[in-house]
Amino acid sequence: DSRLVEIASAEWKVNARPERISDEAAAIFGYDADVWAQAPGIRQVLTELVDMLPKGVKVIPAGQNVRMDVIFLERGFKNCEIPYPFDYHVIDLATLYYSWALVSGEEPAALSLRQAALTAGLLGDGVEHRAMADTRLTLDSFRHYIGALAPKPPN
Repeated sequence: DSRLVEIASAEWKVNARPERISDEAAAIFGYDADVWAQAPGIRQVLTELVDMLPKGVKVIPAGQNVRMDVIFLERGFKNCEIPYPFDYHVIDLATLYYSWALVSGEEPAALSLRQAALTAGLLGDGVEHRAMADTRLTLDSFRHYIGALAPKPPN
């Protein structure tokens, strides 16, 4: 929600088109055709996602490099002929992290999720690059940098 409180959570493996997945991509993202064989199609997943969203509330997509996700979502909703449920604004962790760097005087080595999380002290050894792990790390990073940028009470 608007205070970064988690109000709903779900995870899906969306049925992918195996012919579009290279061996290299499969290795990086842990794709296994047998595991994903029973995955729902994108229409079902988008419908379930819309059903989870709070009604009558502006929902702004947020994430790391969120424009890439928004492009994917817009295309999926359009192809499935489901009305796009999100606001046109986005909140991007890279921008938030960069804003923190400007205020703190720290020079960011990169604007990646990994760098933002490392700088925040949130990233340990052996963290896999997986969708749900990255989602949780992004949310934790958002919370960290929002807190770091929050006005402090006067002394």
